[in-house]
This record gives sequence, structure tokens and C-alpha cells, in this order.
Amino acid sequence: MKNDSRRSFVKKLGLGIGSTAILPTVTSFKTFSEKSRSPLGVKKLNVALCGLGRYANMLATGLMESEYCQLSGIITGTPQKALLWKEKYKIPEQNIYNYNNFDDIKNNNDIDLVYIVLPNGMHKEYTIKAAKAGKHVIVEKPMAISVLECQEMIDVCKNAGVQLAVGYRLHYEPHHIEIKRLGQKKVFGQVRLIEASLGYDLTGTPPNDWHLNKVLAGGGALMNLGIYCIQSNRYVLGEEPSSVTAQFAPITMPDLFTEVEENISWQLNFPSGAIGTSTTTSNCNVDRFFASADSGYFELAPAISYGPFKGRTSVQEFNYPVINQQAAQLDGIGKLLLEKRSLPSHISGEEGLKDIRVIEAIYKSAETENKIYISN
Repeated sequence: MKNDSRRSFVKKLGLGIGSTAILPTVTSFKTFSEKSRSPLGVKKLNVALCGLGRYANMLATGLMESEYCQLSGIITGTPQKALLWKEKYKIPEQNIYNYNNFDDIKNNNDIDLVYIVLPNGMHKEYTIKAAKAGKHVIVEKPMAISVLECQEMIDVCKNAGVQLAVGYRLHYEPHHIEIKRLGQKKVFGQVRLIEASLGYDLTGTPPNDWHLNKVLAGGGALMNLGIYCIQSNRYVLGEEPSSVTAQFAPITMPDLFTEVEENISWQLNFPSGAIGTSTTTSNCNVDRFFASADSGYFELAPAISYGPFKGRTSVQEFNYPVINQQAAQLDGIGKLLLEKRSLPSHISGEEGLKDIRVIEAIYKSAETENKIYISN
């Protein structure tokens, strides 16, 4: 990929251009607010989006609403997108890059952070490029396609003196802040069982979509969606799983799923004795979270996709506002970076590595049909 654009790289693999998880239709967004200073009285954090697929549009909207960050640059291999985004967001010509001249971003003092919104298999390369250019990095989840890649990304960012975050937007969303509190504070006693599942019906997806390619995606439903289930188990319990059993389910769309899994289920065992059971699928829509504890329960449905979320406990309904999740995440990260403070561990590269460690164990268990112990 040294002398190639993202578009031509993907074309060589016979794929279409996209970004992050395959998403359902996104609704219209609010108008851009051109405030250039944060509530701290300093300039906002200048963010460049690397990759302009569907999720990048959601991030751009979040940047419009953000108090601490603003969209200042883009990196794209598609000239038409560059022109469209330049006009729509008033991006200066000198802040527009492609995948051939990306390294020149090191000379641009008007960009503080690069947000990587590329296919999973490209996360490592462009995170490392951004770090070596002296830019902070947010990389979309999954952080990378292997534990080894994650560790390399962490090490390079550390050596470059920049901070690395993973796009865990749900850590800033009020429903998820609450279920994390309920679980970790044992409001209803010890959580004994968590059921968390996420699936999208991908019937009719073009066969050249990058999510279906092992090199670019790293895997199928588990990498694309199952990571949300893993995350919710881990942050509600505040524990790392000790072992896993997993099973591939039959493929129902063999024309599409020739390289990656369509459906997979798994059961995580935690040191407290809690069990987390999950299914992620590409053949139907499901989005739910349920936790049963000693003296009650709590649940969300919709739960771990993009909302709007709805939840309750065994005592009462949740009553939390619908927020722009991307803006909340960007503000949480941006404020700390502007204050020159370290990012919290739960959104760090180390957190991303932990998820990939679990994902690798799930794949190994499903492939070998054995229980796999997870070292942490």
C-alpha cells in the first residue's frame, strides 16, 4: 500500500468502498455550526477524517455539534469525494490529502488528530502513519485484525509521543453509562448472566463489499458486530473473561459468505462466575442486551447498535435523552487532549487490544470446537 490509494487497493481485491460496520439507513443531520473555539477558551481540536465512507458522515455530523473538536481535514482516494467534502464543510485545500501524499500531513500544524475510518485491515498502517506524523489518533473498532497488530500500533504511538484512542462511542452514551454502573456497582447484586446479541440482515449486500473480504475485514459478523457484545459484557461486569466456547452457525447466504463467517455464537466465562452468551449474525436484525443479577435485572432493546436506545430495570424504566453519540465521544476525547491530559484506559489502544484478544479466542474455539482459555 506504499504507493497506492485506498480506492485502487480495494479495487484490486474486487471490492467496493465503505467504512466501519455495515449500517442501516442513517437519518438526516443537523446544520453545521462554525464555532472555532472550545469552552476552554482555546481553539478546538482540529480533526482530519481518514476514509470517507458512511460512518465518516456520522462523524462529520458529530464534529459539527462538538464543543471541543472541529473537522479540519480529510484523507480520501476519491477526487469526487474530496471536492464534495471541501465544498460542504469549507475544508481548506491544504488540508485535503490522498493516500499517496498522506505522509505530508506531518508538516500541517492545522491538524491535531487523525480519525481512522478505513476497513479493518488498513487500521494498522494508517494509525502508524498518523502517529509517525506526530498526530494523535482515534481508530474505529475493531482496532485491528490481530493482537500483534494492536500491540504494534500501541508501541508506535507511545514511541511517537501521541495518544491513541479507539472509537468506543457507547462509553459516552447515558444508557450505557447506566448499565455499566448497575453492573460494576452491583446495584442488584452480582450479575450472573448477560445475553447480548447484535445482527443486521445483509441480504442483498453487493458481493464486492469489503466486509466480506477476509484481508480487509479480518472476519465476518464477529469483527463487524460481535465486538459490541464483547465490549458490553466486559464493561458491565468490570472483568476480563477467563475462557470461551464458540460455535459457527450454518451459512444461509453461501454466495456472499465465501471468506468470512455469517453467523457465530459464543459463551464467555468470567472469574466472578458470570456467564456472557452472545450471537452475532448477518442474516437477521437483532439488537438486545439483558443482564440478570441476584436481586433484579436490567436490559436495553435496541441496545448496542446506533439507537435510539430503550431500557429498563426490574424496578423502573430508563429515562435518558437521545444524544449524538459521535459528538459526545469526540467531546470526551477532545477536551482531555486540549487539556494535555492522558486518555482513560477504557477507550485506549490497550482496551482495543483486549477486545481483539477475546475475538481471537472466540475464533479459535469455533474452529477447534474446544474451550479456549484467555490469558490477560
